[in-house]
Amino acid sequence: QVQLVESGGGLVQAGGSLRLSCAASGRTLDFRMAWFRQAPGKERELVARITASGDSTYYRDSVKGRFTISRDNAKNTVLLQMNSLKPEDTAVYFCVAQMGGIQYWGQGTQVTVSS
Repeated sequence: QVQLVESGGGLVQAGGSLRLSCAASGRTLDFRMAWFRQAPGKERELVARITASGDSTYYRDSVKGRFTISRDNAKNTVLLQMNSLKPEDTAVYFCVAQMGGIQYWGQGTQVTVSS
């Protein structure tokens, strides 16, 4: 069983930065880790993803060049560094551990970007 706890969300002005952290309990070394987000009235969407080894990443187009996903397997932690934030980045951000058909989700952390 894996439990994920996100932190680091908050209110920031457009152009600012936040760093989200996901602390995992349980073994996640073999899991691909991802950040999803869901804005009010919109579907949940994949923001960024990193392989178990950390050697490959994926970003949705709208965050490329602004967000960076990383993981520290020794600390069982996944980070999402978010720079140059825009109002359209406002959403609840979820940390997800994925392996095959298995998924574990955190409860989410709110990110609000004011214009």
